[in-house]
Amino acid sequence: MSTVHLLDHVAGNVRSLVNAIEKVGYTVEWIQSPEDVAAAEKLILPGVGHFGFCLSQIDSAGYVEPIKQHIEAGKPFMGICVGLQALFEGSEESSAFPGLRLLPGRLERFKDEDKSVPHIGWNSANTSNGEDEQSTQESLYGLRPDSKYYYVHSYAVPYQEGVLEKEGWAVATARYGNEEFIGAIAKDNVLATQFHPEKSGAAGLRVLKAFLDGRKVEKLATRPSAKATKEGLTRRVIACMDVRTNDKGDLVVTKGDQYDVREKDAGGEVRNLGKPVDMARKYYEQGADEITFLNITSFRNSPLADAPMLEILRQTSETVFVPLTIGGGIRDTVEPDGSMIPAIDVAQMYFKSGADKVSIGSDAVTAAEEYYARSKKLSGRTAIEMISQAYGNQAVVVSVDPKR
Repeated sequence: MSTVHLLDHVAGNVRSLVNAIEKVGYTVEWIQSPEDVAAAEKLILPGVGHFGFCLSQIDSAGYVEPIKQHIEAGKPFMGICVGLQALFEGSEESSAFPGLRLLPGRLERFKDEDKSVPHIGWNSANTSNGEDEQSTQESLYGLRPDSKYYYVHSYAVPYQEGVLEKEGWAVATARYGNEEFIGAIAKDNVLATQFHPEKSGAAGLRVLKAFLDGRKVEKLATRPSAKATKEGLTRRVIACMDVRTNDKGDLVVTKGDQYDVREKDAGGEVRNLGKPVDMARKYYEQGADEITFLNITSFRNSPLADAPMLEILRQTSETVFVPLTIGGGIRDTVEPDGSMIPAIDVAQMYFKSGADKVSIGSDAVTAAEEYYARSKKLSGRTAIEMISQAYGNQAVVVSVDPKR
């Protein structure tokens, strides 16, 4: 197998990217120091979260010049999400930290008057800006107008027609509301995507493999229809599974009325719909756009003892290449020995094991009550705030069980 070097600068969930790279036939080696960059043939810079935090990590660790030298030497380079953003001059998200300044332009926050921010979901990456035969039948690094890719970000580079193209860059765009932004760019040895190919299912794996194989352009067999190339968010199917231990101590997917998960007959055993990893893979293969595990097992009362759930995330991320969300027990917790485990540390364990988002339940109610009690002022101490500040707003969702 050929080797891909990965630069991890505390970029959130990189396990899924590693699994995706291995899935398409390559092995991963980690960049440990700036000196390692010079020896890398193929280099990938991933990233999620805050632009300033990511760029400060890259700069303080001494990676800025080695990355630039790698690109200037003509070696394959791929940036993902913040890895794309880093190539530009800077971002409105953090004006104190400059980008690598390899491309003109600055990131701007999406306008939220007519839509929610962050932009989360499956959207386009259209490389065709015309109607001629040539533009509609060539695929750039496997990008196809009839495919959708997974985006999760609040800041983007607004698309200005011709600005990057006149410098030789091929540009793929997406649209969120009335705003058109850069979804991917490519030139010579460089490919950068605002979306996450490792979380975009078969379409994303195709892009990743095309880049690693060096297949920049390929012919499409047929012209995509106008309906297929329509830009904008598409509807999502999210498979949500309640997971808990059965009477034998095994983690199973169960179902019940308000967590009453025991059978009414058959000895009152815990209802078992299947094994979590197997069911997640089945839903993914059937076309689910996202997988959510809600952890209702007793392990959630002691996060450090939650090894079974962490292992489920690790195994699932090896075969499921769409976003993974985990909920249950994401809160400040006192361990049996009396030690305090902050919610952000609990979330970090899940992120490292393959989760892309964490779901918060009752603690969200507590945070809301505190917010209104403080006259609509944030305290900075709630789980939602601390996790979102470290990993980005897109990394935290709220789970609500409505009761009529």
